[in-house]
Amino acid sequence: MVYEDIILHKSIAWLVVFFAVLIWSGINPKDQFTWFLEVAPAIIALPILIFTRKSFALTSLAYVLILIHCVILMVGGHYTYAEVPLFDWIADWTGGGRNNYDKVGHLAQGFIPALLAREVFIRLSVVKVGAWCNFLAVCFALAFSAFYELIEWWVAELTGEDAEAFLGTQGYVWDTQSDMAMALIGAIASVILLGRIHDKQLRQKLAE
Repeated sequence: MVYEDIILHKSIAWLVVFFAVLIWSGINPKDQFTWFLEVAPAIIALPILIFTRKSFALTSLAYVLILIHCVILMVGGHYTYAEVPLFDWIADWTGGGRNNYDKVGHLAQGFIPALLAREVFIRLSVVKVGAWCNFLAVCFALAFSAFYELIEWWVAELTGEDAEAFLGTQGYVWDTQSDMAMALIGAIASVILLGRIHDKQLRQKLAE
């Protein structure tokens, strides 16, 4: 009963943070259409996480990372990725001319999906823990990043100039390639930095 209470409290805290940031994000965003496009993945993920909570509960680490990723999306949606104030200040301080918050988003786009893929691979016995598991997790994250770039292209084709803030290229000709590079770096960092912690939580999850 104590364990179930802890899980319940963690779930409530997760939802409180999620909805608090989502509501803030949706109040007078810079561009309403861009806000919708940016937060859509988070909104889609929420019911999936709720409905799979009993049948395929993830590790605590995975849930925390998903929440962080959602917050990143919501902040980007509120300001647009090209106009997040903190990163404007960083650009001014470093003498740069580009707001690089979108690169943080794409780093997370590799970091979090790689760990999620790793968890699914291991728990469904797709591949054993080890180098091949990490390699395939990184490959999945990079493929996910590439697919997202295709989505951005399709949205731009369908909506024209309305999608410019969503794309966040800021005139950088190699934006797509650098976005995917950041996702790759994030994915590699994820399996290297969190692999052992993740393995420990997976062992506990499988023992339940």
